[in-house]
Amino acid sequence: MLRATRPPRLLHRVPRTPGAARTCVLVVLLGACGIAILELVREQTGTPGFFVGLGLALLPVAPLVAAFRWVGRAAPHPWAQVSFCFGWGACAAALIAILANSFATQWIAAATADPSNADQLGSVAIAPVVEESAKAAALLLVFLFRRRQFTGPSDGFVMAGFTATGFAFTENILYLGNAFDEDVENGTGVLNSVTAATFFVRGVMSPFAHPLFTVATGLGFGAAALTVRRTRRIGLPLLGLGSAMGLHALWNSSSDLGESGFYVVYGCVMVPVFGLLAWLAVWIRRRRLRAVAGELALYAAAGWLSPAEVPALVSMPARSLARALARSTGGRPAGRAVALYEADAAALALLRHRARSGGPAREPDFAGRERELLRRLWLRRATAGPALSRAAVLEDLLPPWFDPLGPPGGPALEHVPGSGRVPGSGRVPGSGRVPGSRRSGPVPSAMTAGPP
Repeated sequence: MLRATRPPRLLHRVPRTPGAARTCVLVVLLGACGIAILELVREQTGTPGFFVGLGLALLPVAPLVAAFRWVGRAAPHPWAQVSFCFGWGACAAALIAILANSFATQWIAAATADPSNADQLGSVAIAPVVEESAKAAALLLVFLFRRRQFTGPSDGFVMAGFTATGFAFTENILYLGNAFDEDVENGTGVLNSVTAATFFVRGVMSPFAHPLFTVATGLGFGAAALTVRRTRRIGLPLLGLGSAMGLHALWNSSSDLGESGFYVVYGCVMVPVFGLLAWLAVWIRRRRLRAVAGELALYAAAGWLSPAEVPALVSMPARSLARALARSTGGRPAGRAVALYEADAAALALLRHRARSGGPAREPDFAGRERELLRRLWLRRATAGPALSRAAVLEDLLPPWFDPLGPPGGPALEHVPGSGRVPGSGRVPGSGRVPGSRRSGPVPSAMTAGPP
């Protein structure tokens, strides 16, 4: 048999990019779901009601997005990731919910011959299960296919918040559009309208309702990201999802508990849980910043960062000021370089923090990922380093005697809050070893070698 042969050097295969293919599929899927759900909502509300509902539903979105971005600013998430979560909630999860809820309600009504009972049962028993499962699918996809970006409760908190905000946005269009349509039919005035009452309840009193439910699922996924046991990695997200469904069911049932049922559930359950989650968000953010400060101090001691950069990288105002300073001198590319430098520095610190606390089982590819982050930091340091050092000076984050242009590893490391470094020893308290020794867990070769 004759075979066509070629020299090995001519055999060339175009590299495949499964990540890009998945991204294109997701974009097309979300676009199709968005068109379908918007058309379904427009059919139910009418065109005028749709646009009125759309305008009013946009108002709570900006504060919620800003709040969840604030929680995640210690280690910023890529805009593509949070945009996917928001789009999934607004398009895919909303489409699944409206179709599944409608089907379940019709089936119950046909089986029981009681439409009012079907609506009540669907609201309390069906809707929480369907809606929370649909929103949890976005977190599951990120957990499975973007595991590096899902590192703990903070990531689950933020991504769940964006997903639920998107879902609430689409749902509010439907409710507000239907209310406006009812007001038009009845000729109701603005102040006494159903639209105003609906917006007050959903947009003023309880815009946090859906994010509050889904954050429980996000915290479950975040806790699962910190464990290596298979049972916990499956059980913790399910526990969070069950909690989200329970809270959602309780909230939906409040209107069936009498005239004061809504106020009782709102005041005795929703407000305390919201306060607890707000406190938890602040605690998570501060804990992350302390971890970033401690790990970056070690990299500064090794020469990868200047000591003046460390306090600037753990201060949100200093980060913003550094980006503004870079833009004022080098334009938008310089500001973008500083933003990427800040994100990579935070990711590097949290990577080492997880590796030291969890060992090789939690971060098996620690060395390679650390080398890549260090390389990216080194490439942008000429632009970002001076801007961050100047921001630290302008924000009064350095002692008066400190020289930001001095050699790395000076006494400034002793004054970094929560650095976790014993001054003068280069050791981590409690470990008894120098960071970079083999017994302290995964260690970078670059850490011991220093900058090139």
